[in-house]
Amino acid sequence: MTPAKKPDLLRDNELIYGRLLTVDEPHLIQRYNKALAAFGLKPTKLASFQIDRTGFSPEIADECGDPDYLDPNEVNRRFIILTPSQIDLPVVHTAFSNTSQLMFEFMSKNQRAIDALTIKDVIYGEIEDTVPKVNDIEDLLSISQIEFKVLSAEDVLGKAAELGKLVDKLKQEPDAWRDNAMLNRMVELAKICGDIRENALVPDQVIFRHNAYWTSHFGGLYVFVDPDMTTVISDPAAPGFRRSRPWQVSYLSINDADKVFKFLASTGRIELPRASWIESSGYLEHRAEMVVRALIRDAEPDRNLTDVDKVWLQTWIQSHADLIAKDGNFPFLNAAKREITQLGQLKIDDVFPQQRFLVTRAKPDHPDAWLTNRLISDFVPSDFVSRYIFNKQGFYRDYDGFSDAWRSHVVDVLKTTYLKDKVAFRTRLYGLTD
Repeated sequence: MTPAKKPDLLRDNELIYGRLLTVDEPHLIQRYNKALAAFGLKPTKLASFQIDRTGFSPEIADECGDPDYLDPNEVNRRFIILTPSQIDLPVVHTAFSNTSQLMFEFMSKNQRAIDALTIKDVIYGEIEDTVPKVNDIEDLLSISQIEFKVLSAEDVLGKAAELGKLVDKLKQEPDAWRDNAMLNRMVELAKICGDIRENALVPDQVIFRHNAYWTSHFGGLYVFVDPDMTTVISDPAAPGFRRSRPWQVSYLSINDADKVFKFLASTGRIELPRASWIESSGYLEHRAEMVVRALIRDAEPDRNLTDVDKVWLQTWIQSHADLIAKDGNFPFLNAAKREITQLGQLKIDDVFPQQRFLVTRAKPDHPDAWLTNRLISDFVPSDFVSRYIFNKQGFYRDYDGFSDAWRSHVVDVLKTTYLKDKVAFRTRLYGLTD
């Protein structure tokens, strides 16, 4: 589910709909409109708009009053490809966290065909599965793979297939070269498709696995896939919870911090707090600062925090010792840091379940690292930086409830930390190199 339109503060700082591709050339707008028409949608009247990797445009969503214009029922996602360069763009609207990865895999595996087709045409279609609408968890679990249903406005794909058949006929039938009508048709098709021996116009791979993911359905639901078991983590009120495929699916309440943590630890998805990564990353210091900032927000929501530095924060901590102690997270993080310095690790079993998420991160080399960090951020909402990096839907939802002063502060912090050098920040704090 896409967040409602945000104040310009987020857009101006590229914290929402950032790094998109501007479409302002008439022929590309015309091609985009042909794809919209194929979906049964009205053409855009905009002279310029931006698109993400899937072709979603926030400006067109505003124009048509439907943020789900490429995502009806939040399943079987539509896509529009105008240029191969879309592969380098983010995905800013999605009901499934793996949409971005699936689009990347499709565009990578079929790069030659996309390069050739987009010279003359627009590629569009659906990321199709067997479910037309998600009514319960069973519908989600039934999606094991997806298929890219690919079309093109000028039917270059169909014409290339037709030309290929005629070429085969010319090779295989001795007298086919005498058929002037067929030869003329081949010339006509070749003017549109070019030399199909050199230009691969038909995508080679269109079927991909649908593995671990988060989805916006039922208030937010996680699916993790292991060799012998699939695990669903969600609100127990989700339809089908603990009832769909109980013989092969484990169900965990997202409200049960203890069980969720034990699942992540037992399946090797998290790094427990050890000196080997804690001391060099500054992870605990970051968490502690986020905890204090959240306490300031709750205590003084309208305070202007412009130019706040570490000295000011330390003074605030000292003058609000009772509040700090009552919350408990800041003292816990300081105690954890001392124990790790002395023993090289933290006895995690002695830690309250909710606080365990403050001192752990996803194992960087695990395939589900980003998804796991997203889940961890659900248990540490005070860390708005981690929320923004891994869980933008959650971040935007939180942002809606912030005061104007706190919104400005959050934007300033993100600009001076994460946005300053995203790769370096992710590498240092979370161990992620990509």
